[in-house]
Amino acid sequence: MDRRRLIKLIGIAMAWPIAARAQQPGKVWRMGFIAHGHERFYDALFKGLQELGYVEGQNLIVERRYAEGRAERFPEFAAEMVRLNVDVIVVVTTPAALAVKKATATIPIVHPNAIDPLNTGLVASLAHPGGNLTGGAQLTAEASAKRLEALKKVVPGLSRGAVLCNPGNPALPFAWKETQAAAGKLGVTLQSHEVQGPRDFEAAFTAITQERPDALLVLQDAVTLQQRKEIVNFAIQKRLPGIRRRDGQRPAV
Repeated sequence: MDRRRLIKLIGIAMAWPIAARAQQPGKVWRMGFIAHGHERFYDALFKGLQELGYVEGQNLIVERRYAEGRAERFPEFAAEMVRLNVDVIVVVTTPAALAVKKATATIPIVHPNAIDPLNTGLVASLAHPGGNLTGGAQLTAEASAKRLEALKKVVPGLSRGAVLCNPGNPALPFAWKETQAAAGKLGVTLQSHEVQGPRDFEAAFTAITQERPDALLVLQDAVTLQQRKEIVNFAIQKRLPGIRRRDGQRPAV
């Protein structure tokens, strides 16, 4: 999802038709922002909001909360946002979106690019999400299977692949299932390596090195996005073919 659409969604959510949050002269808006960690491309969001008149430190307060690889903190952050009575909550990872949805049915929630929101129960349907949620969706399950098919064409001899996957993200089991199904049709055996935070990658890299697979695949989410530099450097060092998005968008969360 591009910055313009995300800003539009947040603007809509901040003007949600709830009487208690009706537009008032001189109102100071309070936004909750929950993520695994800071990414530079988040700054574009706040720059865009400033261009629309939402200026942090003047008429906008942003309550930022970062889990830093500890997804178990998302329910705590969600409850805190409810206590703070924020006007809107922006969540840039699916586990956080689920935690916030459980915590409130009234505060508007914006998820920029949630992974498989339908399969995870985040929304009732893609056409009519319902409730207090709005945002974009990334169908990672289908995309991951397609990436494996493309990789097989580039590396015809591919028979064994290593996969980095965050088991703490409830959206990724669907991607893993679809990728495994595609692998079976292609005659490829996949070995999953679990990474739930920064400390898990060193052990995963060691195990992959010992296995000596033909390629490396990543089921993308906020955790692997945070470690993208380390993943790319490892793949280059070990000469492991892989595939990444080239559509100009950030990975799903």
